[in-house]
Amino acid sequence: MVFARRGFPFGVRAARKELLLCAVLCAAVLALLFLPTGFQTSPYLNAQGVRATVLSVDDSGVYANGLIKQGDQRCVVRIEEGSHRGETVTGMNIFTGKLEFDKVFSVGDEAWVLLEQNAEGAITFANLVEHYRFDKELWLIALFAALLIVFSGVTGLRTLLSFAFALLTIWKLLIPLLLKGVHPMLVALLTGNLISVATLLLVAGLTKKAYAAIFGTAICSLLSSMLAMAFGRVFAVHGAVMQWSESLVYAGFERLDLTMIFQAGIYLASSGAILDLAMDISAALDELAQNLPQASFKALWVSGWRIGRSIVGSQTTTLLLAYMGGYLSVLMVYMAQGTQLMSVLNSKSIAAEILHSFVGCIGLVLVCPLTSLIAAAMMCGRERAAGESEASAFGWRKGKKGE
Repeated sequence: MVFARRGFPFGVRAARKELLLCAVLCAAVLALLFLPTGFQTSPYLNAQGVRATVLSVDDSGVYANGLIKQGDQRCVVRIEEGSHRGETVTGMNIFTGKLEFDKVFSVGDEAWVLLEQNAEGAITFANLVEHYRFDKELWLIALFAALLIVFSGVTGLRTLLSFAFALLTIWKLLIPLLLKGVHPMLVALLTGNLISVATLLLVAGLTKKAYAAIFGTAICSLLSSMLAMAFGRVFAVHGAVMQWSESLVYAGFERLDLTMIFQAGIYLASSGAILDLAMDISAALDELAQNLPQASFKALWVSGWRIGRSIVGSQTTTLLLAYMGGYLSVLMVYMAQGTQLMSVLNSKSIAAEILHSFVGCIGLVLVCPLTSLIAAAMMCGRERAAGESEASAFGWRKGKKGE
């Protein structure tokens, strides 16, 4: 039997626990995959979504108004799947006059088409909804998975498992519960911490560095959510600032608290960075405790704080760039129009981004001392305990030199 040394779980019992953890999370992923959301019913009862290939295009009904196209584009398409596979039908691509929503099809393109049918199942209308991208998305995901496995090995497989668990938790738990009117911040905290626990355990295993990171993440998650609610109220930013939020209200969900959903989104957006920094600090102190078993609680805590200082600087900049990178077009519009800086900073959209950015940055700053404190408390003196346990397993104790 191989025994644990320096805190690494190399024993048979530890390996079984690791496998059990992976098995439990695999089962959770499968359960989430087949879990009904409660929103499966489509408003288009006699409609069928299919992949189709564009055979010909008629642009005679399209007219341009500057950069904007209006009218409709008629396309003859061949249906590639479903009950009407192999049939040819003329579909409509209707322009709305908005570049963000409009699309233009060419011969050879693959389109996602919504077929409306009568009671007998015959096609009455074909709406070209969008370009078909699912196969390209699968290739991109496959490339990511392959590279991750090549460079990370077993850890890469665990990362993919945590990735799948996070996506399914958001799609099958978070979003349906929000639509059903459950308190947004409560749902966000529960799902966010659930994802954090699963991710940290898969990446770091059943180790003290994982537990320390989990506790640090959980505490900072609570603090970040409180900051999001407090400053969201102070900033007087309504949740309608979120993209497509008004469409949600008009679709029959007017009872939803959009402002609270917006504030819950602020916490969720920063939770990944908080998790990452907590793991960095915990892993650093884990290595320090292994190589310096005589390190005291105070020494480990101070070291963790110092390590965190350098990481926080780069992480906060990363978080800021991530938020502002998605908002470049808005900033460009303000600058192009010569809008005064005070008007920009007081606008609702920019205030919302400032709220997003700096609540997340405050969470990052707080996770450093908290995780350092927790990790130091867990790891100080553990080498001595591990050494005594290993010695007793071999039937001897550390005694005099040469004994």
